[in-house]
Amino acid sequence: MTHAHPELGLPPELPANGLRVVPLGGLGEIGRNMTVFEHAGRLLIVDCGVLFPEDSQPGVDLILPDFDFIRDRLHLIDGMVLTHAHEDHIGAVPYLLRERQDIPIYGSQLTLAMLEAKLKEHRIKASTIEVVEGQISKAGPFTLEFVAVNHSIPDALAVFIETAAGTVLHTGDFKMDQLPLDGRTTDLRAFARLGERGVDMFLVDSTNAEVPGFVPSEREIEPALERVFTSAKGRIVIASFASHVHRVQQMIDVAHRHNRKVAFFGRSMVRNMGVARDLGYLTIPGGLLVASDQLGELPDDQVVLVCTGSQGEPMAALSRIANNDHQIKIGPGDTVILASSLIPGNENAVSRVINGLTRLGAKVVHKGNATVHVSGHAAAGELLYCYNIVQPRNVMPVHGEPRHLKANAELALATGVPAERIILTLDGGVVDLIDGKASVVGAVPCGFVYVDGASVGDLTESSLKDRRVLGTEGIITCFVVVDSVEGKVTAGPEIQARGFVEDDAAFDPVVTKIRQAVEDALREGTTDQYALQQVVRRTLGRWVNDQHRRRPMIVPVVIEA
Repeated sequence: MTHAHPELGLPPELPANGLRVVPLGGLGEIGRNMTVFEHAGRLLIVDCGVLFPEDSQPGVDLILPDFDFIRDRLHLIDGMVLTHAHEDHIGAVPYLLRERQDIPIYGSQLTLAMLEAKLKEHRIKASTIEVVEGQISKAGPFTLEFVAVNHSIPDALAVFIETAAGTVLHTGDFKMDQLPLDGRTTDLRAFARLGERGVDMFLVDSTNAEVPGFVPSEREIEPALERVFTSAKGRIVIASFASHVHRVQQMIDVAHRHNRKVAFFGRSMVRNMGVARDLGYLTIPGGLLVASDQLGELPDDQVVLVCTGSQGEPMAALSRIANNDHQIKIGPGDTVILASSLIPGNENAVSRVINGLTRLGAKVVHKGNATVHVSGHAAAGELLYCYNIVQPRNVMPVHGEPRHLKANAELALATGVPAERIILTLDGGVVDLIDGKASVVGAVPCGFVYVDGASVGDLTESSLKDRRVLGTEGIITCFVVVDSVEGKVTAGPEIQARGFVEDDAAFDPVVTKIRQAVEDALREGTTDQYALQQVVRRTLGRWVNDQHRRRPMIVPVVIEA
């Protein structure tokens, strides 16, 4: 198995008979999926998604792929394929289109409709090309064939990419539910046909590679929802991914049987379900859906609220409900269902939401205590099945953390793929397919790009470190006025602290030490304000660490009298 290493240098120039594959996101994390294919001097992109921030990234709204690798070659992009409409596959599209708006975007009907609704909020009009399974399209030197796959959102597609240098089958996100709610199964016949034709590189979803067997069918959720609805006495609040049309359909069907009205909360939930209903992917019986301002007129046992926030996002509807900071007030007798998986990194946030709802008196039903969610990603048994059907010449696990990628690689190895033809790499690893053999040939810079309000890419790791320090260690400011001619402190030091239990008087013992250190520096000829500020920072920092075992942010201000 070939691994990408940090010490790898930049890749060589791509040979004319080569196909280059560069993941800019999705390999090493669950999210911000984006892969660039290069051949004959042209580029093709598959997916362009976002990653959601963790607790260690305070103030960050979204994390984007790093576009630097393609920024000076945007004019060479012949197309962008979107495999499905989840945020971790389409969320960064508006930010790429800001740099070149006319990139042709290929996707299914629902995928493009959800993208266009998102782009409307960004005031961007895209150049979209609707495709269906079985369709073959041409994008520069890339021939694209689209294959139906089953996932936790309708209309998902895998893509078969054919070039003069070789072929690639990219699964996107998929599973092999044999009884899908919409009757649209993963097209294993197409996988087999393409395998017989010859798949030089197989890029395979790795998310559930560690999970043995097969993922349960989506149909297994409805009986669990039925039991919850039967026993619930008050309101029912259901949190789900805003794009999980199948899950919301099940909720609507069960609510209808129990004579409960349904209201949607959360901007993305309202937007996506409106799109799905308009296109016929979501069926809502007449009179079932009500506006949020009508809920007060209905008895609690006739209400179902479907909202966002299943991952504990601070500003999402469910988190605000749990914090008692929402128009919906939860209390004893109410039931809350978290009908989604737990994305790695969100464990603490979700636990806080569950605890907050429990404190308010609600009964909380989640994946840990009821079958209210099944995954949308193929487990190990399904992946083995696909490897045996496709029989690829080279395999590159995608979409997952390192442990998921490694587990997927071991499955490929078990089915007979030679170890030297299994490519394990991370974001930025450059993989070339030449004469039927894939190998890692280098790496390109590929960091996190943070969206912080209106700012995109300006927030640095250093700034994030400062935010973490402010949040955990506090901040101390120290004002000192000096007379460099006389070589003495004429006012201060004046210390103000935030984030400390102790009041400012607790810092009185260090005032003399700071004054002495500054005057010593002045007598030694140090008059530069920055150098004097460093003296203050070192003296104060050392004392705070010794006395309080803290490493706060220290802001020294030295003024010349």
